[in-house]
Amino acid sequence: MAEITAASVKELRERTGAGMMDCKKALNETGGDMEAAIDWLRTKGLAAAAKKAGRTAAEGLVGVAVEGARGAVVEVNSETDFVAKNEQFQEFVRIVAGVALETGADVDALAKATWPTGGTVEEKLTSNIATIGENQSLRRAAVVEVKDGVVVPYVHNAAAPGLGKIGVLVALESTGNKARLEALGKQLAMHIAAANPLALKGEDLDVAMVERERAIASEKAAESGKPADIAAKMVDGAIAKFRKENALMSQIFVMDNKTKIEDVVAAAGKDAGATVTLAAYVRFQLGEGIEKKESDFAAEVAAAAGTSKPEPVA
Repeated sequence: MAEITAASVKELRERTGAGMMDCKKALNETGGDMEAAIDWLRTKGLAAAAKKAGRTAAEGLVGVAVEGARGAVVEVNSETDFVAKNEQFQEFVRIVAGVALETGADVDALAKATWPTGGTVEEKLTSNIATIGENQSLRRAAVVEVKDGVVVPYVHNAAAPGLGKIGVLVALESTGNKARLEALGKQLAMHIAAANPLALKGEDLDVAMVERERAIASEKAAESGKPADIAAKMVDGAIAKFRKENALMSQIFVMDNKTKIEDVVAAAGKDAGATVTLAAYVRFQLGEGIEKKESDFAAEVAAAAGTSKPEPVA
């Protein structure tokens, strides 16, 4: 059996909110498998549902840019939060978002794209690494556009204009009043930043994710001791609830805590003077899906100096 370390118990606690002893038991029951331990805790009703992204760990910035009915969002990572506050780094992320408007979402193509003052994006990034003195990487990009309507950007707790740790784009198709559409897009983007939907509609949710939820719900239903037909209805109900809570169109609007997003969009069409369709959205949260390696700073300094780690003073 894999060794259950204090670090793994700590990580499981941070990801699930479950108690220490429950986390330790879950890891023992699953042979140290972190994802299986999360499912074990949820089966026992001891942990909240883990979002697809997991916990945020990396540093850097998310940048958004919009031109006309087309918008782009990029994520550029750095080793520390200090670099995210560096004006040179911020300017790089801002310009890269603008370049992505032209090149699209392919990161390789974006890296090879021409930098406004010459060279390529990749060469500029290499130069920044040399001058700033810290590793940086262009992680991902996304682009959305509409034929007729608006693409509205939003950055939550912006560190600078168009830059922050959560960036959202909302694409609204409509021939209606552009000012009304912009206002609606801003509210929807704020909702998306807060609620973190996993798909636009319930049927768009990742199949593997839904099946994982079904497996957990099935085990819970089996442990309830209910007859097979009742247990089957319990599972169906759990999956329906999961789809409703994680699909944007069926989520409850955070602004009033009572109206479905699909109803908010429908009502907005009357104000805008034409039918409104929420065509697409993108939400980037800095570092989602990346686990930052924890390090012993004193040991690193000692290693760099070619000495052993100093003993603590009594």
